[in-house]
Amino acid sequence: MVTLAETLQSQAENVLMQNYGARNLALVRGQGAHVWDSEGRRYLDLLSGLGVNNLGHCHPKVVAAIQKQAQTLLHVSNLYLIEPQVQLAGLLVEHSPADRVFFCNSGTEAVEAAIKLARRYSYDHHGPGRHTIIALQNSFHGRTMGSLSATGQAKYQKGFEPMLERFVHVPINDLEALKAAVDETVCAVLLEPVQGEGGIHPCRPEYLRGVREVCDQHRLLLMFDEIQCGLGRSGHLFAADEFGVEPDVITLAKSLAGGVPIGAMLAKEEPAQSLVAGTHAATFGGNPLSCAAGVAAFQTIVDEKLPERSRALGGRFKERLLALQRKHEAIVEVRGLGLMLGVQLTFPAADALAFLRERGILAGTAGPEVLRFLPPLIVEEDELLASAEVLDEFLTTRR
Repeated sequence: MVTLAETLQSQAENVLMQNYGARNLALVRGQGAHVWDSEGRRYLDLLSGLGVNNLGHCHPKVVAAIQKQAQTLLHVSNLYLIEPQVQLAGLLVEHSPADRVFFCNSGTEAVEAAIKLARRYSYDHHGPGRHTIIALQNSFHGRTMGSLSATGQAKYQKGFEPMLERFVHVPINDLEALKAAVDETVCAVLLEPVQGEGGIHPCRPEYLRGVREVCDQHRLLLMFDEIQCGLGRSGHLFAADEFGVEPDVITLAKSLAGGVPIGAMLAKEEPAQSLVAGTHAATFGGNPLSCAAGVAAFQTIVDEKLPERSRALGGRFKERLLALQRKHEAIVEVRGLGLMLGVQLTFPAADALAFLRERGILAGTAGPEVLRFLPPLIVEEDELLASAEVLDEFLTTRR
């Protein structure tokens, strides 16, 4: 008998672009930290839709907000005031160092907006000529041409050259290299406080404090890409809070609306003033549906103290993974913050993924040999620790 997954796989090969490679698992339902496939098998989701489902699947408050808004107003243009948009912006401003918010549809769009803001702000205050943005090697900022040019990984850029000009990449946590890259053409520094796609590499606190000082000295904008590490994932509402450093710009997306597509660029008042009428826009950005979901999701993260839960629970999970490192030579390093953890292996992480999946656990990778865990912030501790036991079993049998 042909399964639904097999039918979908066959159809997908004929009608979809093949940029995601082969897929043979059809997920049809989700609830909390679990998903079910087309054959009725349940999985513990420790990838959260690549960091989107911080509240798990079908959180009742997000579902209720979507249902109510869908029955009221789905879309109007940004020529008009949109109540949920203003409400969500107000929440973001209240809980962040930012003063103003621009909404778009995705993380890469949020980064594009930040790039434009940096260049326009510099033009307004310093005139032409300051347009270079310093980013980090091994970073990931998106796949549109601007954000791809800012990304510090050649494998994502191959075949799409030439990249946009005026992006310089320096090593993470190397303040002297960053200082050396600053010249009269630089307008901003863009970085992830915790590199996600690049292998789960946190910046050091003293490094980020030094970067802030360099930006202040040279009047550069400091821009944090918190698309994956923000909104409780790293153990704080904003990853910047972990390091005690205030950026001028923060980009968000992924989990901001509990699973509905949205992106946001937050900025302090002075740089925000450079986006005057006509300088930037997004047709669907800040639409009523995504913002209503965003209000519900953000308020739930704050009200239920999920960043604090992420920090505590992630710490215990990390300790268990560190114990596995002491036991198994195949684990090179365990790194990350909160519930954003990576396990560096001596072999392809895909081998571990396959074993975990057979045992009903979905995880991901962050590079060929890094096993990536991004569980929902509402996951239970015993489920996390049980997944570590499954990894222990795999590493034991693999010897």
